[in-house]
Amino acid sequence: MRKNTVLMAFTFAFLLSAPAFAQKKEKTKKEKEPKKFSVLNKEFTTESGLKYKIIHEGNGQRAKAGDMVSVHYTGKLTNDTIFDSSYNRNQPIKFKLGAGQVIKGWDEGIALLNVGDKAIFTIPPDLAYGSRAMGPIPANSTLIFEVELLQIIERPKPFDVKGKDTVSTASGLKYIKLNNTDGASPKAGDRVFVHYTGFFEDGKIFDSSVERGQVFNFILGQGQVIAGWDEGIALLKKGEKARLIVPYNLAYGENGYPPHIPAKATLIFDVELMDINSGSGEHHPGDGHNH
Repeated sequence: MRKNTVLMAFTFAFLLSAPAFAQKKEKTKKEKEPKKFSVLNKEFTTESGLKYKIIHEGNGQRAKAGDMVSVHYTGKLTNDTIFDSSYNRNQPIKFKLGAGQVIKGWDEGIALLNVGDKAIFTIPPDLAYGSRAMGPIPANSTLIFEVELLQIIERPKPFDVKGKDTVSTASGLKYIKLNNTDGASPKAGDRVFVHYTGFFEDGKIFDSSVERGQVFNFILGQGQVIAGWDEGIALLKKGEKARLIVPYNLAYGENGYPPHIPAKATLIFDVELMDINSGSGEHHPGDGHNH
């Protein structure tokens, strides 16, 4: 976690909803199978002006606000010029639905899909980038996206630390190691690669690299993260997992980081030291974007 920002960074290229279907009613032996209303290849328009057409129906779970979702897409202008495609990169985007991490047309549309659905969205400018030009996207552009809802990503579960010893350091940091390895130990100046999930004391998740599918990396001992992380990650070896219990004075202090982190918040991180790059090299195979 960076000192001056909560780890809630979300990186995407040109990002960016579709239909509400009636739930299937389970039939009983005495009940007739109700006739299913087909929405395939029919265009609908929502009150906001979003147009959508389902071109393939999946049978998975319906996405809802708060879900972390994985989506493949191709984005076009109305003249059929492709301005971005996750298919070309072979890398679907992942984002939290309804959190404003994508354009409004996507937050609305993806919430109308089931896992496995494919749809075409026609998104008016006010639900996209409006009067702003965005790279190859001109100002006031209507955007067309072909999207596929691949997955609703399950929220990470807290580590099972039952029966494990809690160790306190002189600074007030507490940590619980889940395993021990023969891996290398990081030192100040090394670039370290860490998967983590951050919890409040009530168990609520406020951030997770695991959920995003992006390993977080930073240079150890350089103040790029909160003090509890600089100290705690240095206590691990490559491949080790631990819970860090970070008091507010080693995290975001008396003021917190409004609106994401409350004042005087003790933060709990389940972390795994994935790799170490001595010499703080900038690139690591498979790492996520820098936060």
